[in-house]
Amino acid sequence: MQGNLPPEAQEKLEELQDLQETAQQVATQKQQAETQLAEAESALDALDDIDEDTGMYRQVGELLVESDYDEAYDDLEEKVDNLEVRVESLDKQEERVQEQFEELQQELQQMLGGGGGGGAGGPSPNVGPGGD
Repeated sequence: MQGNLPPEAQEKLEELQDLQETAQQVATQKQQAETQLAEAESALDALDDIDEDTGMYRQVGELLVESDYDEAYDDLEEKVDNLEVRVESLDKQEERVQEQFEELQQELQQMLGGGGGGGAGGPSPNVGPGGD
């Protein structure tokens, strides 16, 4: 069917495919950020249960480096804050991409259906095949 689409419709279809890829990338990034956030929050909760005099280490690349409680706590708090902002930003980006996708999908359906009540496969509760 793509071979005999009008050029404008073909262009819209390609835009839809690009938006779908973008949506998948954003969803993947959001999932990774949410996982990192959950891990950081869990580590922060664990720090609450540890005595402040306990010797601790944090991983820096391949090394474990000695760290004091306050430094570790502050670093984790900052990481949690940054990840919360990142997740919120990705959430908004996901919503924008979804809105663009839906708008483009409607434009394409109107192009292909000629604007005559929904087009093929589109849900149109007020339009029946036989007419009442």
